[in-house]
Formats: sequence, C-alpha cells, structure tokens
Amino acid sequence: PLPFSLSALQMEANKRFSLSAQQVLDTCQGLYERHQVITYPRSDCRYLPKEHLSQVPEVLAAIGRVSALSEAAQGADAAKVSRAWNDKQVGAHHAIIPTGKTPPAGLSATEQKVYELIARFYLAQFYPDLITFHTHVTCEVEGGVFKASAKQVKQLGWKQVTDSRGANAQLGGSQRGQDGEDTEEAELTQLPPLRVGQALLCDSAEVLIKQTQPPKHFTEATLLAAMTGIARFIEDAELKSVLRETDGLGTEATRAGMIELLLRRGFIRRQGKVINATELGTTFIGVLPTPVVKPDMTARWERELSLMAAKSANYEVFMADMQRALDQLLEDKRAPLPTHVSQQLAVLGAQTPSKGKGRKGTRKTTTRGKAGARATKTSTTAKRASSSSGRSSRSGSRRSSAAK
Repeated sequence: PLPFSLSALQMEANKRFSLSAQQVLDTCQGLYERHQVITYPRSDCRYLPKEHLSQVPEVLAAIGRVSALSEAAQGADAAKVSRAWNDKQVGAHHAIIPTGKTPPAGLSATEQKVYELIARFYLAQFYPDLITFHTHVTCEVEGGVFKASAKQVKQLGWKQVTDSRGANAQLGGSQRGQDGEDTEEAELTQLPPLRVGQALLCDSAEVLIKQTQPPKHFTEATLLAAMTGIARFIEDAELKSVLRETDGLGTEATRAGMIELLLRRGFIRRQGKVINATELGTTFIGVLPTPVVKPDMTARWERELSLMAAKSANYEVFMADMQRALDQLLEDKRAPLPTHVSQQLAVLGAQTPSKGKGRKGTRKTTTRGKAGARATKTSTTAKRASSSSGRSSRSGSRRSSAAK
C-alpha cells in the first residue's frame, strides 16, 4: 500500500480506531505544527518525490526510537525503492510521512495511534511483497456448476508491518475483507491436490435460502470514500469523467468540516460507527430542487473552472449563468416544508454563527459547495499564505491554491 493522503488516513483511522475525520485532521495538525513529527497533513497525494530518498535513513532512525515501532524499523530495507517514489505523481504536496524528528514522550493516546499508523505505512515501503497462493476449483455435479476457492499467505512481507496484529499475523490464515468480514473466496485456507478432469464424489448437499441485503449504512470511512469517489454516483459519462479527474466532493481539508457541520445542524447523526440521515435531513433533501442535491452540478462547475484555468472560458459568463440558474431554482415551485421541519430549520438559522465566528474556511466551503469555495477562498488563502512564511510547504500549498 502507498503512504497516506489525508482522506486515506482518515478512512483507515476510522476503521481501526473509530476516529472521526475531524479528529484525525486536528490530530495531524498537532503532529505537524506543534510536534513537527509528520509532513504537511492536508495533502491529496499518496506518492513521494525521489529527492526524499536521501532522507530515508534519518526518518527510519526517528521511527525506530518509538518503542512500538523499533522492531519494524530494524527490519526495514532502506535500499528498497517502492512504487511510492514517483516524481510524476507528486503535485503541490507529497504523501503524509514521518519526519526525521523523534516523537516526544508527551504525545496523547490519539496522537500516538495516528503517528504509528502513518509510520507503519511508510515502513511498508521498505518491506518485501505480500505473497498469497490462490486456488480455484470448478466442478460439475448433475449439470450444475459449483465453485470453491482458497487463499493462503505464503509471505507476509509488508503486511507484518501494516496489519493491526503486526508480526503476530499468521501464515496460511484466511484474508479479511476491507469491512472486516471474511470474503467468500477466503472461507477455506487450503484445498486438496486435484487434477483437471478428476471425478469426485459428492457426499452431501445443502440448499441455503437467503435474502438480498440492502446497501450497508455509511460509516465515516465509507462516507469519505464516497465523497472522494463521487463520480460513481453520476450517470452522465462526460460529467463522470470530469469528477474522476478532480477531488470529488470537497477537498482533503474541507470534507471533515462538511461532515461535522451536517452533524451540528442535525441533518445526519452518528450511531456507533454508523452515520445515518435524520428525519430533518431526509425531509429537507426531499423538498429541494433535484439539481441542487445531485453531484452533477459540482461536475459542471468543475468543468467550467478547468476551462477558466486554461483560459478557455470567461469568469463573468460563468457567474452570470450561475446567477440565472440560481434565480430559476428559487422561482421553481416546490413542495411546502412540513411545519415541524420549518420550525427546526428556523431554530437552526437562529443558531448559525455570524460570519467569521466559526472555524476558518468552514462557512464558505460547506455552504457554497466545492466550486463556490474555490471561487471565494482566493483572498483568504493568500492572506493565510503570507502569514505562514515560516512553513515553506504550507505557504507554497496555499499560494498554489490561491492561484488556482
């Protein structure tokens, strides 16, 4: 596996530690700004520049001074160059990795977990491949086709570092799916030696009657995955390709804030690991015009922004078209809101903080959508960049975002 981008880290930390996206972002900011033990965290890249290969011994030494990681760091082959080192894939930032600074003893429990997770996926780059042995068997019994499969781990490789069980992971065990459940192909760890055309005796049979299951509820990890891979929810082929080339809904830095804002406003709620829409949320979505609640609008805005960046489209024309579309949406007849929903929304409106009192950037990025955020954050981004000259990577990122 590649080192982490912010979204990938948020997904993995949610699966392993049940941390929210906002908790991971806040923790990473502390590890980066206060402790300086990881690189810039708001990155959407999972690759590393080759010039950083010279820093590998220093980073491995820093990781090795963490007791929980010392054995894994000693087993790393510093001369190994994985596919993560790819200059062509690196943009304004590279993947999130540890720095050459040793983590202090005073890290909180959450900071330790997140740091170790980042470090483990960095260490994985210097371990051998994971090698598995797959067996697939197809049999015909009375005209019916039956299949069996098995999977054995022959060499743990990098998995002994990234697996939550660490080096205690056993060879030959079945693999587990991403949702933590055994996959159908991994129910068996071994099949007997067989040859093609061999006759077998079926000594028993069982018919299982099952019902199809609805899609699983979102967890924070799967919701983030859906936001980054929003293209799969679009039917229009051209718009789908546009969103495949972009960040999806939101950016690495804003997705956590979007989720938290929806939670604060009562449109969604957490129930254990699961995230569900509330009655307020579903009712509100139900009465909004269709174009507003579909990701197609984001894709169209992204396409226009890309054309503007290439100097093939005009900003004033884009804004005029958007204004006309907004006026039309407001004029369209819509179903009236139920009284109790209107009352809840009125309460929410009264509780909404005035401009500038909330978290920086949250108001604009969450209420105006991704395209609107990009169009409005130029001045604030430039201001932040100029006030952060002490952090070259941060200021460089913000300048590039402002230019964008």
